[in-house]
Formats: sequence, C-alpha cells, structure tokens
Amino acid sequence: MRILAIDYGQRRLGLAMCDPLGITAQALETYSRKDPQRDLEYLSGVVKEYGVDTIVLGWPRNMNGTEGATCAMVGEFAHTLEEHFGTAVRLDFFDERLSSSMAERMLLEADMSRKKRKGVIDKVAASVILQGYMDSGAYKIRRELPWKTTASLN
Repeated sequence: MRILAIDYGQRRLGLAMCDPLGITAQALETYSRKDPQRDLEYLSGVVKEYGVDTIVLGWPRNMNGTEGATCAMVGEFAHTLEEHFGTAVRLDFFDERLSSSMAERMLLEADMSRKKRKGVIDKVAASVILQGYMDSGAYKIRRELPWKTTASLN
C-alpha cells in the first residue's frame, strides 16, 4: 500500500508519500504546475514509480467547516484524476484546515529562512495532510467522492 498526498494549489502541488509500511509520511517534492496534460503525465510517473494505489487530496474547508471556492477547484482536479486513473488508483480526501500553518510552524522551528520555506511549504503541508490521514485510519474507510454524495469528509 502506497499513499500519495497532494496539497493542491493553482501554481504548485505539494506531494508527500507514505513509507512502504504505511506508517509515516515523508515530504516528496513541490511540483510547479505546467498545464493539465503535463501535470497528469507527471503524476502518472509518480504513481508508477512508487506503486501508488491511493491518492489523498487535501480538502480545504473554511475554518467554520463550510466549503468555499477552493473546494470546488479541488473537486474539479479530483474529477480529472478520477477520469485519468480510473479504478487503478483510489481517490480520497482529508480535511486540510491548518495544514499549511502547521507546516509553516515546523519550518520556523527548524530555523529555515523565508526563501527556503517558500520552496518546501507545499510538500511539508502535504506530509501533514498525509500523516493526519494515516493516523485517523481514514484509508480503511471507503468514501464516495464529494461530487457524487453529500457524505461528510474528515
């Protein structure tokens, strides 16, 4: 079981991968987006290289729990991934509230400069999302994708 987490952004995707045993999350990289086709080709390469069977997307709820415009963008991206990978890769979501601020705090505690933080914040946020997902046991539950149901997400 290999899980890839994506911290979605319009310009960058933060990527994190679980270890082969599915215990810990490691920041993989920050991918600068090109165009939709090249992004899919890149992600296909990552999925193939690491044997990914699940992709977890951070679900960017507002602090009050409502879903804003960013959720719609992530939903569209997820729909594109679903069409591209079909049933070969399971898609899931995890509440990403505060993941970027947690990542920022971790990097500040590591005394990383602002310039260096900018280059790694997205992949560290993805690792925060992935670790939370694995710790919650959410990967053991099969959920419907948000545009197919109104079932709540973590």
